[in-house]
Amino acid sequence: MENKITVKEIINITQAKMIQGNLNETCSIFSYDTRNLKPEETFIGIKTGDIDGSNFWEEAFKRGCKVAIIQPVELNEKILENWKNKTILIVEDTILAAQKIANYKREKYGKNLKVVAITGSVGKTSTKDMVANVISQQFDTLKTIGNYNNHIGLPFTLLHLTNEEVAVVEMGMNHFGEISLLTNIAKPDIAIITNIGTSHIGNLGSRENILKAKLEILEGMNKKEIIINNDNDLLHNWSLKNKEDSKLYIHTFGMENESEVWAEDVNLQENSSTFLCHIGQEKIQITVPVGGIHFVYNALCAALVGKILGIEIEKIKKGIENFELTKKRMELIKKENDITIINDAYNASLESIKAAIQYLEGYKGHRKIAVLGDIFELGDYAEKIHRQVGQVVANSDIDILVCSGENSKYIVEEAKGKETYYFKTREEIKKYLEEQTKPHDVILIKASNGMKFYELCN
Repeated sequence: MENKITVKEIINITQAKMIQGNLNETCSIFSYDTRNLKPEETFIGIKTGDIDGSNFWEEAFKRGCKVAIIQPVELNEKILENWKNKTILIVEDTILAAQKIANYKREKYGKNLKVVAITGSVGKTSTKDMVANVISQQFDTLKTIGNYNNHIGLPFTLLHLTNEEVAVVEMGMNHFGEISLLTNIAKPDIAIITNIGTSHIGNLGSRENILKAKLEILEGMNKKEIIINNDNDLLHNWSLKNKEDSKLYIHTFGMENESEVWAEDVNLQENSSTFLCHIGQEKIQITVPVGGIHFVYNALCAALVGKILGIEIEKIKKGIENFELTKKRMELIKKENDITIINDAYNASLESIKAAIQYLEGYKGHRKIAVLGDIFELGDYAEKIHRQVGQVVANSDIDILVCSGENSKYIVEEAKGKETYYFKTREEIKKYLEEQTKPHDVILIKASNGMKFYELCN
């Protein structure tokens, strides 16, 4: 598969103006971070916040790249003379240009590339990691790095395609229309919705609207083949309502409702889970190397993707059993005195906190401490949902609750019967943990990323 794109093609795609260079120069991999730029990559200057990457075009050339795509910036003719053998293209909007090139590259691959797109309220990144690991047992696979799942991250994932057979991409959203944009760039062959919860409910107004926004993923698909968590109430009802739609190919996984791939005899341990996985007419014993029931669901989803792609059942098992999590996602950190920190500080929602608390409860015989912060983007639902988190804590068997954040006071108020502490700053939490933790304690750290609770894990 020829994965390279010429400068002439880029000009046609983006309506770029060539300041200097070679129309026949070819571009394969595209990047926007000069700090990690490799000589064979094409530089696209992206403006994020107060930093305009287009100003770093010369640094990109110093690192060996041959082509730079930038927005209008001041170009000194004497400095340009130093780079007369390099190509510079000017576009009005480099983010839009990256999206157009990514879409062109994806369509250039055509049927030689399968795209698996994952969205959902929680669990996108961990599901992506497991799905990609299963697929990679049989196919050359590219996956979203970290959680680069927005209007910049997704295009640049596709712009890193070389000769892979499958790309596994994550799609995030905060508002209507965002998944629509991403799916029309990536043109998925298989779509996955992990669940519908309350993340971003402040922006969208209801869980039903969140479902509607997630279903935008179907817009970019020719054959609308979709995998859903059949135990999620809204997805289950949507599946029943639409099962007779001849334009939809709905696949299901679950444990509570009859599904295409399902689990029984689930045994949850501190750091792993075992279960009997039914994949169509076959079944196999699987051990997930991370604790928590939500990772059993991830495994079922990955097994279903493997089934659809025709991957052998033993390879499906291997892909699930040796996958590794992206950092800050249920990352286990061992400290002195056999203290365990569960770093799940990248993001938070009611559903993900419930799952994390349930995972923490699995540490029998240990003192269990939950350090929780605010959940963002809840709008008018903020007090209600934080109180629901407090009720989850009250009904759990954790020993100590530590909170910080404007809305986390509601968690403390509802966590009746628990030993609770509320601090105004992370520094106060850190001091408490340093002074009060005991050998063998297990500490869960969880909050929305903006709370920067990951700093507590150091």
